[in-house]
Amino acid sequence: MKIYEIYDAENEIEIGTLLYYEKEKAFVIELSDKLDEWTAPLLLTSFVKRKTYTIPKDISFDWIKERVIPSGRQNIGDILKNSRLKEYDEMRLLELSDGKCSQDSMFIRRLAVLPEYVIERQKFNLDDVCLLDEDRLLCIFKNDEVKLIELSKLKNDVSKDIVHKVKMHRALYESGKVGTGGYSLTFNDNLDISAAELYSIGVTLPISGEDMITFVRKNIFDTVESCRELECTRQNLAYMNGKGQLTAIKENVKGNLYLKGEVLKNRWD
Repeated sequence: MKIYEIYDAENEIEIGTLLYYEKEKAFVIELSDKLDEWTAPLLLTSFVKRKTYTIPKDISFDWIKERVIPSGRQNIGDILKNSRLKEYDEMRLLELSDGKCSQDSMFIRRLAVLPEYVIERQKFNLDDVCLLDEDRLLCIFKNDEVKLIELSKLKNDVSKDIVHKVKMHRALYESGKVGTGGYSLTFNDNLDISAAELYSIGVTLPISGEDMITFVRKNIFDTVESCRELECTRQNLAYMNGKGQLTAIKENVKGNLYLKGEVLKNRWD
């Protein structure tokens, strides 16, 4: 992940932080909560008016596109060649111009670490999610809170429309997972419900994320451990499974078992 400060030279104020997740080529803007509708970037003014300072990745990407040469420009090939780019890349073009644009006085500069306010906000991002059925989720947030969430309680019209779509298609619903950086629950990598919205409607359960991990760690046997505990062969175990005496919670497992959320995080970091 690359981190950039967005700064307004004319007004001498910090606008916010731009996060770029290289593997997924995704952008997220975290605005400073000191902004108002007059100091915020024009495209993002409506979010600031609503006191929303974490900008969704699609809108963040729109802000980036405003500041780079469009891919459809007539002489784009020559521009890329002169910039020593093999292909069109919004992030590289943004870096080459320091994020400057003729429409305002903002620019970007690289940061080595995340600002403290971004770290605090990310504590309410998703760490892992389990789709229980077509209307309920079990979510672990980065602050270790576990919440039970009923999707029918979502109030945002866009989010309710997404839920309606995924309910109509089982495969689409099953694609649900933690989105880039934990900022959303995403279906099919392009339908996002923000982590903040899920957090706001969820019912906090009296257990922690670490409690759940401990339960899984201590209460799941693989085939070898099950055979050892029952003093039987793999064939005996398969027989019991076929008779319904045992239920395999995950079949054809080879090697180690990992939490899905931890695996996905390695796509972003």
